Amino acid sequence: MIKRKKLGQHFLNSKSIAEKIIAEANITQNDIVLEIGTGLGILTPLLCKDAKKVISIDVDKDLIEEAKKNFSKIHNLTLKYGDGFKTKDRFTIFVSNLPYSKSKDAIEWLATTNFSHGVIMVQKEFAEKLLATSTKNRRAVSIVANHTLEIKNIFKVGKKNFTPNPKVDSVILKIIKKNSIEKDLIEILNKIFSYRRKKISNILKQFGKETSLDKRLDDLSIEEIVTLGKEIQNT
Repeated sequence: MIKRKKLGQHFLNSKSIAEKIIAEANITQNDIVLEIGTGLGILTPLLCKDAKKVISIDVDKDLIEEAKKNFSKIHNLTLKYGDGFKTKDRFTIFVSNLPYSKSKDAIEWLATTNFSHGVIMVQKEFAEKLLATSTKNRRAVSIVANHTLEIKNIFKVGKKNFTPNPKVDSVILKIIKKNSIEKDLIEILNKIFSYRRKKISNILKQFGKETSLDKRLDDLSIEEIVTLGKEIQNT
């Protein structure tokens, strides 16, 4: 039960790092916090200390049942079993040690969701994709993330701080919501990047559109790529 192999989940075991995450979250008495991935509950009671309400969701029913036993006296905590990325609950702050296999899905979901800010832990390589400065290293998720979120690298978390130890290090990111986009636009951006080696004129032909623009995706800024996606969306 310690490791969810299908999700690539490893559980944080460092209380000091958990406390740093909470500090970065800047939780107030007016905030509703959503935690996806209750896990062994290292963050959950800390989130509850200053929040108006905490909603913690996990896909592992056994972990939720264990959390209900351990945190039964915390009255501002709601524990739920299920897929957190399908929740309709409203929240202001998002906190999650994201399963490696779900990081891209999480970013795309956050891009469509209204909230104030959050703190997430992701695999180091995934963080590098989100924070890529070279246009050649960008992916569709890089465009989605940077268009909708302000992202700050807070600190690295070594693999020894997890049970069991993963093969790679992780990174704590602070995110602030700045824009929202529709799910179908995200799908278009993903499709655009599947043709990334082609010129923009040839990419647009895949969607039945024409342009005289003689550039490639790597020549465009984030906002220019989003605008390109919107042009296709409105076809």
